Amino acid sequence: MTSLPSLFLAHGAPDLPLNDHPAKRFLVNMRTQLPQPKSILIISAHWQAEVPTLATAARPETIYDFSGFPQPLYTLEYPAMSDVELIEKVKALLEKSGSPIGEDATRGYDHGTWVPLLLAYPDADIPVVQLSLQHSGNARQHFKIGQALSPLRKQGVLIIGSGAAVHNLGTMAPEGTPAPNWAKTFDHWFNNNIQAHNLQPLLEFPGSPEEARQAHPTPEHLMPIFVAMGAGWSGGHALRLHHSYSYGSLSMACFAFGSQAETEIYPVTKC
Repeated sequence: MTSLPSLFLAHGAPDLPLNDHPAKRFLVNMRTQLPQPKSILIISAHWQAEVPTLATAARPETIYDFSGFPQPLYTLEYPAMSDVELIEKVKALLEKSGSPIGEDATRGYDHGTWVPLLLAYPDADIPVVQLSLQHSGNARQHFKIGQALSPLRKQGVLIIGSGAAVHNLGTMAPEGTPAPNWAKTFDHWFNNNIQAHNLQPLLEFPGSPEEARQAHPTPEHLMPIFVAMGAGWSGGHALRLHHSYSYGSLSMACFAFGSQAETEIYPVTKC
């Protein structure tokens, strides 16, 4: 079975599926470059729990965890089935690593999950399991979770972290507004360290650079990238697949982690 890279995808604002944005076009085209996954394990910025927790409903509902957007957005659904076998594998791997693990039979797919998957895999024919972030968990803890999950990549499981490299809702501006310098500075700092495979400064987030706290007043939108990094970092290669901004300061950067052969199957796009 082909080993897959782990991915970090920017999900953007909930209305991304309704807009013509470079990041939307990247996500729509992504599946044409990647071997079909057996199943998907996704970690979204929009679900935090006291311990890493698995959504275990057989067919999780689509959650509209937002308000004030155009009505057509509330008619979109992502009716993917869950995967009992994958749930058991995730539980075993996390327990082996010493991490506690919880289950939630009522949790649905939040927009950090269904927005990117609706664009990348619109038929919803691949089983999807969502795993929560650990509330108050830091970058190192989430990287360790990703390391524990890494063996799944060799079993046809696509591990996705869904969030944003820059996420400050208080600075959002009309679509098309140029990104402010502080957002570009942090975005570039983060990308440069990833490309250089320079792990330690990344794991010290939000200790540096000084723009870190402005880029992330709260850390949850960056934590999924550490899970994706942990899952693919040992492969020795990282690639930024896409780079653009949405609503001014929201970074839509997307990354792949794994071996060079696993990551370079993608065309790199930017705006």
